[in-house]
Amino acid sequence: MLRRVVRQSKFRHVFGQALRNDACYDDIRVSRVTWDSSFCAVNPKFVAIIIDASGGGAFLVLPLQKSGRIDKSYPAVCGHTGPVLDIDWCPHNDHVIASGSEDCTVMVWQIPENGLETPLSQPVVVLEGHSKRVGIVAWHPNARNVLLSAGCDNQIVIWNVGTGEAMVNLEDMHPDVIFSVSWSRNGSLLCTACKDKKVRVIDPRKKKVVAEKDKAHEGARPMRAIFLADGNIFTTGFSRMSERQLALWKTDNMDEPICVQEMDSSNGVLLPFYDPDTSIVYLCGKGDSSIRYFEITDEAPYVHYLSTFSTKEPQRGMGYMPKRGLDVNKCEIARFYKLHERKCEPIIMTVPRKSDLFQDDLYPNTSGPDPALEGEEWFAGKNGGPLLISLKDGYVSTKNRDLKVVKTNALETKPVTKAENTPTVQKKHISPQPSVKMDQKMEDKLEVVLREFKSLRDRVILQDRRIARLEDQVSKVSM
Repeated sequence: MLRRVVRQSKFRHVFGQALRNDACYDDIRVSRVTWDSSFCAVNPKFVAIIIDASGGGAFLVLPLQKSGRIDKSYPAVCGHTGPVLDIDWCPHNDHVIASGSEDCTVMVWQIPENGLETPLSQPVVVLEGHSKRVGIVAWHPNARNVLLSAGCDNQIVIWNVGTGEAMVNLEDMHPDVIFSVSWSRNGSLLCTACKDKKVRVIDPRKKKVVAEKDKAHEGARPMRAIFLADGNIFTTGFSRMSERQLALWKTDNMDEPICVQEMDSSNGVLLPFYDPDTSIVYLCGKGDSSIRYFEITDEAPYVHYLSTFSTKEPQRGMGYMPKRGLDVNKCEIARFYKLHERKCEPIIMTVPRKSDLFQDDLYPNTSGPDPALEGEEWFAGKNGGPLLISLKDGYVSTKNRDLKVVKTNALETKPVTKAENTPTVQKKHISPQPSVKMDQKMEDKLEVVLREFKSLRDRVILQDRRIARLEDQVSKVSM
């Protein structure tokens, strides 16, 4: 008899575990909007969750350590006039988050160092360019201040957040609603899944479709498509018989998939989360109570099923922690933030190891928080892969890096920058005296006043535009 050979993989025994109740975030009114986004975004400092809000749209931003019951009066980010549909943390600044909403706008917010103490209603930047609700926002992985948004007007807009301008507008490529958008590893290409059942690979700066596949999944329910590190594309969707599928495609030849696998007959949309360091894809179905994970390799069948982590309650959304926010001492290779109806539950994935030493094979160098390019360089045609960092000394260096990123934040407005520069010039010429501290306090207060004045002015301009637009519409109706 031939003995069955089991495929060797260091991820065959990945162990999933939900954290104790005291590590969960309780009493949160998770959004009930019927939109297939993850409703949650996580980084090494904060967890952001889209919530139900009366009179507009809002989301919570909680410091990771603030677990337990969240008071109903806890301050939220509440500047949108319609429900928030998607949120995404900036990969290059852990205090900056973007949100897309039913009010047709994209807003970029600056979160204070220790989280919110009062409700935040003034964004740093308001990006207006969509004519229908904005369901997808995604930061460029390697270029500073480059943000993508996709709306139900079937267009994709790429913004320079530093100037608030729409630099690229992809209008005529999608005849129907865009289900998902993914950046390639170096950020030179986009991969989109559309309601017309096509998966497209797009060069956004040349405004052309590089490759496309019609009926990547034949079912009518929403698809998802993401870029992998090697340039291949991983998709999830539904078959003609409404069975959930996953597939792997080569971008240079999308006629036939590398592989297709049927999964089950559930109707929840599969949200894929990809780890380029370990080549593992985690599939979290909306309404499911499980997370399935697969390893992608160069050998058949290419997408290898590893295991399933199951809990009792279904998930309404899911947040995925970047690699630099994991606990390497516990051999943690992934961490999810699962949204229930009224709470957020962290789930950690670990690879059991006997040694307490740093596991180099589990933690190759990963994407760091520093951008490889300035936004202007990327729009001019330059590409750059992610700047990699080692996780071996993650804890020590993370603090230094975060401080550095906050100080060199490019989202600060011009008046504030001038105010910041003034005291440094004075310090060079004045000998250290007690009055210098008083001067510094006055400068700090001036900074705050200038910042509030700028945000108030932006708000007034925004309201003037809206009033003008409404008056124009009323005059057309009356005619």
